[in-house]
Amino acid sequence: MDTLDVVHLDHELLIVNKPAGLLSVPGRGPLLADCLITRIQAEYPRALLVHRLDRDTSGVMVFALSPYAQRHLGLQFEKRQTKKIYIARVCGQVEANSGTLDLPIIVDWPNRPKQKICHETGRAAITDWQVIKRLKTETRVKLTPKTGRSHQLRIHMLALGHPILGDPFYGNPESQKVERLMLHSYRLSLRHPDGGERMEFRAKQPF
Repeated sequence: MDTLDVVHLDHELLIVNKPAGLLSVPGRGPLLADCLITRIQAEYPRALLVHRLDRDTSGVMVFALSPYAQRHLGLQFEKRQTKKIYIARVCGQVEANSGTLDLPIIVDWPNRPKQKICHETGRAAITDWQVIKRLKTETRVKLTPKTGRSHQLRIHMLALGHPILGDPFYGNPESQKVERLMLHSYRLSLRHPDGGERMEFRAKQPF
């Protein structure tokens, strides 16, 4: 078992850098039992889940160390008071320097767990994006989701015409040649449950 990459620890918060390829919570069946929350609770039995990252996404995740902290943090996520910034490598050269994608998302039931854009029944999904660096065949971008829909960043980048490299669900043969999903939760800003101080946590970019 890999050692936990702890970013911050105090009496109410545990911040870790989740590795790519590891579930946040257990999946169905014994083969999907290994997950981040299980590993964390082996070392920090009081740790409680607050939010999730996709299995293939790496980066900052926060866990609560008391029921009070879990409620406090959960409300911040629910009311969109947290701020999350992701770094991604996407296929092709993105022409514009920045923009906002406002495209509603709903589960693609026949193809679960895939999601899809649906303007009739989808739930609001908004992502700000900004180019960091352009290379010959790819672009590094900063993504700031304003909502928290499942697969939101992956679907929005696909809609922009630039799927995230390594995406097994929404990529194309060219973009899927890399070894992992090139999406990383780089920065998370929230209010500390004890006192309300705004704090920011970062996880080093792995790519």
